[in-house]
Amino acid sequence: MHTEAINHDPAVTLINTGSMQLGNASLGAWLSYGLGSENENLPAYMVLLSQGTGKNPGQPIFSRLWGSGFLPSEHQGVLLRAGADPVLYLDNPTGISRSQRRSQLDTLAALNQKFQTHADDPETAARISAYEMAYKMQTSVPDLTDLSDEPDDIFDMYGPEARRPGSYAANCLLARRLIERGTRFVQLFHRGWDQHVSLDLQLPRQCKDTDQPSAALVNDLDQRGLLDETLVIWGGEFGRTSFSQGAIGSPTAGRDHHGRAFSIWMAGGGIKPGVYGSTDDYCWSVEKPEETVHIRDLNATILHQLGIDHNRFTFQYRGLDQKITGVEHAHVVKDIVS
Repeated sequence: MHTEAINHDPAVTLINTGSMQLGNASLGAWLSYGLGSENENLPAYMVLLSQGTGKNPGQPIFSRLWGSGFLPSEHQGVLLRAGADPVLYLDNPTGISRSQRRSQLDTLAALNQKFQTHADDPETAARISAYEMAYKMQTSVPDLTDLSDEPDDIFDMYGPEARRPGSYAANCLLARRLIERGTRFVQLFHRGWDQHVSLDLQLPRQCKDTDQPSAALVNDLDQRGLLDETLVIWGGEFGRTSFSQGAIGSPTAGRDHHGRAFSIWMAGGGIKPGVYGSTDDYCWSVEKPEETVHIRDLNATILHQLGIDHNRFTFQYRGLDQKITGVEHAHVVKDIVS
């Protein structure tokens, strides 16, 4: 992998939206716009956050990373929080029954639809859709987050943290449940990877957070017959240098940002097993220029595996046919797809 971004915020914005500039649509929003959802009772795009045991607190995560940008707002990601209130403002106010809420929404939808007929405002249509989705989620979300029907061997597969709400392991398990229910795009953010110092202490902890649950998610999807139709992507916005930041052997030493050559892994969804690409002897750059995979190429490949031609998948905004792959050249990495 290769990216020009050298700091976290522009780099994580680039890998999520295809651009380092703010205001663009995230990949999940693009896929919601293009493919919709297979479950009318849940959003097409769901997001889960966790804080790792490495660097705490980790780098900040902003909601614009799962935003819809210039796309209709109904395609933005919905954050699923840990605890008793997974989605904010979903419950009815005290004293309001479900039938009363239904009546209120019907009246509000009629008013909004009347306005929409005259204004032809896509955000009014998105608001109608959002209210309806929230009503449906009042029953679908509690069913989703109730893990009492998961057997002990599944919790054991995902690891000891799987029973702790908000952990990476618990979020992996919820991701599988979302995929089972037809959610189109599920995104997990796990903070705590920025080891400029104390790498020997922090990085093993961070890896322990993620290694077993990530493998469990892939195996769980596979044993349920879902892996061949689910594309799992694991990675970050850039890599780290192969040389030390600080005195070698020092307990405070770490590694700096490095975007010229870094790795991700993918599984399922028609991806071949094996390793693609290599670095030079100093791990500074990709060894063969023809094997360089830019963020644009990764997004083009993801869309290809979902049946979408990135060059034709556009949205008109500011005089351009906007694309998740941008205006520069991008290609599908055909050597990794079956």
